[in-house]
Amino acid sequence: MPATGSSLLPLTLTAVLALAGCAGADRPAAEPAPATPNSAPTTPAGTTAAPTASAAAPVPAVLDFTVRTIDGKPFAGSALAGKPAVLWFWAAWCGRCRGVAGDVAALRRDHADRVNLIGVAGLGSGDEAMRRFAGDTGIAEFPNLADDEGEVWRRFGVRSQEWYVLLDSAGRVTHSGALSQAELRRRVAGLA
Repeated sequence: MPATGSSLLPLTLTAVLALAGCAGADRPAAEPAPATPNSAPTTPAGTTAAPTASAAAPVPAVLDFTVRTIDGKPFAGSALAGKPAVLWFWAAWCGRCRGVAGDVAALRRDHADRVNLIGVAGLGSGDEAMRRFAGDTGIAEFPNLADDEGEVWRRFGVRSQEWYVLLDSAGRVTHSGALSQAELRRRVAGLA
């Protein structure tokens, strides 16, 4: 069966990125996909979920997704509803991502009681490299999504690795883009 356009996206991104190398430069991601309609605020059985502030929080459309973690477990975006969240988009081959991973893990430890922090790996990283990166950098202590297909990247309009999307407790995007670690800490402290 011939490959379809959508199945070529990860392969194409992988090839382009492999030829270009990380070198601290931003890498393009696919165009954002439109948000999907809202679904019931439930976490499917057997999914990995970050702690939430309220089990009955309404689920905004942007959080209506399910993907797998780098450990192969399902993760429901709805688990993020009702509590501020930071989504950190990284690639296993990115030196800049590796350089900030320890700071991101410390940020998560410092604010775990009031802010969800989720890593989102992709851009042709590959399952084994994602797991190795998480183990080597200390980020395995919090959920990291395996998103080589780019579903979550497109959902949030992310265009390059080492990118942050900050969501308030209602699921509204309050920031999307690169941040220094000092600025990330300042913004996370202000999330309510």
